[in-house]
Amino acid sequence: MLKRLAFLTIATLSACASPERLSLVALDSQLELRPLVSSAVVRTITLPTYAAVEEIAAETGEGLIASNEDVLWADDPQRAMTLVVARNLADILNTDVGADPWPFVDLPDVAIDIRVERMLAGADGVFRLSGQFYVGGDGISFPNSTHTFAITKPLPDQTLTGLATAQAQAVLSLSEQVARTLAR
Repeated sequence: MLKRLAFLTIATLSACASPERLSLVALDSQLELRPLVSSAVVRTITLPTYAAVEEIAAETGEGLIASNEDVLWADDPQRAMTLVVARNLADILNTDVGADPWPFVDLPDVAIDIRVERMLAGADGVFRLSGQFYVGGDGISFPNSTHTFAITKPLPDQTLTGLATAQAQAVLSLSEQVARTLAR
């Protein structure tokens, strides 16, 4: 009986293998801009519920959003996207940019608040990233502004790697759009 219980425990543990993980990749921008500010904080990016969870979501042929529980994002999607946008902005603007919470003692010159309405690989082979972002002066007098974005990128293929590639390209495009609002 004890041998049988041990076998069942091992078989159960084997069946509960960890899912695979997929990273949001940060792509390098070719854009180099002169900043109007010397520092900026990127507040935690808000995502729709289906995009904020670990499971990777995509649109089905019927227009429904389905999740893949066998492959998960390697990091919390909101955290990962916030860090990638902050890194991209720092590279493009060659200035101090940090993700919330602000890592420096002095206040940042501006705060960037990005609110995503849609972040989804469509059944039509197109990745869509849309929403609004806000830029406001925290440490200096900088005009408050509101901007919308609607970015589309073709999926290179219908794999999860293709989805991650298109998402990385869309996040880079969003970063470049935000950078242009902070540049001369």
